[in-house]
Amino acid sequence: MPFASRDIDDRKLVRMTAAALAAIAAWFALRPWLAPAWREPGSPQLYLTGLAGALLLLVPAAFALSKRGGRSRDPRASFNAHVVCALAGAVLIAVHSGGFLRRPPALLLAAIVVLAALGIWARLAGARRMAATFASKAGTFAAPDAPTRARLRQLIVEKTALLKMLDKDAGEGTFSVTLPHLLRQPRLALAYRRLAREESRLLGTRAAVGAAQAWWRPLHMALAWIFVLGVAIHVLTVTFFAGYVAGGGPITWWHLAAWGTGW
Repeated sequence: MPFASRDIDDRKLVRMTAAALAAIAAWFALRPWLAPAWREPGSPQLYLTGLAGALLLLVPAAFALSKRGGRSRDPRASFNAHVVCALAGAVLIAVHSGGFLRRPPALLLAAIVVLAALGIWARLAGARRMAATFASKAGTFAAPDAPTRARLRQLIVEKTALLKMLDKDAGEGTFSVTLPHLLRQPRLALAYRRLAREESRLLGTRAAVGAAQAWWRPLHMALAWIFVLGVAIHVLTVTFFAGYVAGGGPITWWHLAAWGTGW
């Protein structure tokens, strides 16, 4: 597998990110001198560029699904593909924008920038903070009071009972709900996740670390799925509401319907 040959270390990640940013900056700088087809949104060239960029940016989404589906055989290869495809996709989406950043689809480009920044922070700084957290003494976490300890014991009993129905071979201390569990037994899987979240809240897991370390991943995942939703909406509008997107002008891209003409 091409992505599995070597891990992307911190220095290489910074170089790759810098190269992607340089490519985007160079395209914006050279844009005024490019052929009109590369400056007009909706041209066949920019349409195909956007399609290629969107497909590349769906690779990280597939990576997330594979992890939650328990089918990621080589995490290093998946992570490498995640990084390479995300950076290459960001460059292509920037080109696809045609330099028109005042239109709503430009928000997708902004989401890409924030996602990349969060991912790079997580790799360069967040990973070190997480390692320090795992290496810290148990005293770092506040000791629960008697009612909280009683509720925690009850939660473990309830989780163990649910786990026997979800996965009889798993251990309560290391088990986490995956996509197959949600698809096969959604009611039980959601109930287990609810108990796990309550347990985490009672233990003060997030409060024991800094806000950045506690919330970067939920924010990263939320932005990622918002981006996927945004791409789906953009594809639907340009494919079926081409008249509305064109705003009365010529429709130069492939589409199935021109609904919205005259709106």
